[in-house]
Amino acid sequence: MTRQEAQRLIRKAEVLCQKRGARLTTARREVFTILAEQSGAIGAYDLLDQLREVIPNAKPPTIYRALDFLQEQGFVHKITSSNSFVLCTHFDHQHPVQMLICDSCGDVQEIQSEGVYDELKHQAEAQGFKVEQQTIEAHGLCTKCH
Repeated sequence: MTRQEAQRLIRKAEVLCQKRGARLTTARREVFTILAEQSGAIGAYDLLDQLREVIPNAKPPTIYRALDFLQEQGFVHKITSSNSFVLCTHFDHQHPVQMLICDSCGDVQEIQSEGVYDELKHQAEAQGFKVEQQTIEAHGLCTKCH
């Protein structure tokens, strides 16, 4: 993602935060920016190392509080299998999350397949289960790596 695209997403996030009455603090904005400039997912401690370049006294709670906020706002998705985080570029609406994760280069692509979500929801409802959030992680090789 280019610096210009990252800045556009930051402005979009600021507008959404204002509408929601949420504060995009300096630390949260910096973490958002770091994630926007990543080509793949990044772990919390790697984020912290980069954040310290801008906020030298940042500690682990700083990064975790920022990540919690960004997740609550829908700006970031957690990749559970690698305990890492990736920016969501279409965070203006709730959506099921499906990730394609390259095990070679670490690239992460978010896709949206309503068919997958609809089938999961249908089968869950048949079991009397209500799906409130869905994340699917598919591991493999991207086009560059296979």
